Amino acid sequence: MNFLAHLYLSGADKELLVGNFIGDFVKGSQMDEYTDGIQKGIRLHRAIDFYTDNHDTVLQSKIRLREKFRHYAPVIVDVFYDHFLARDWGQFSDTPLKEYTESFYETMSDYHETVPKGVVHMLSFMAQDNWLYNYQFIEGIDRALTGMSRRTKYENKMDEASKALKNHYEDFEKEFHQFFPELEEFVANFEK
Repeated sequence: MNFLAHLYLSGADKELLVGNFIGDFVKGSQMDEYTDGIQKGIRLHRAIDFYTDNHDTVLQSKIRLREKFRHYAPVIVDVFYDHFLARDWGQFSDTPLKEYTESFYETMSDYHETVPKGVVHMLSFMAQDNWLYNYQFIEGIDRALTGMSRRTKYENKMDEASKALKNHYEDFEKEFHQFFPELEEFVANFEK
């Protein structure tokens, strides 16, 4: 899953949220440098990724993209799924998406001294354009994937991925709504 799903699945625990957000930036024993709450969030992040990467419904979405986008298909599917979470946010949370995302950026500003420098750098761009809020729009997904495409040194065609979302919109939407309740149940039962 991409950023928004990781945040949502953290619930109201701030340290769990911080750890879940920085999970991809923390390698091996670096995890020991963080508080127990942040470590739990990092473990949750890794469990969510493992569960998602091995789920049959998610695999259907990846297969649809694999021919054109090869090993970038999983990354693109994660972003697509965040689109549906953002678009349908009211089904998952009573807090309006804009308020939720602004609260997240505010929370992360309290942890700038704690989190990896790469996270702080990325957050400045995320907050400036409110990526998380704009995931609900195809234009926001296009901007996010185009930006990722530019930051990746290998040919990836991610800047063309929003066309695939438009062309198979109902399929990706159906797969997200099949998968996400199962992921929520997995997280609810995960021993953090």
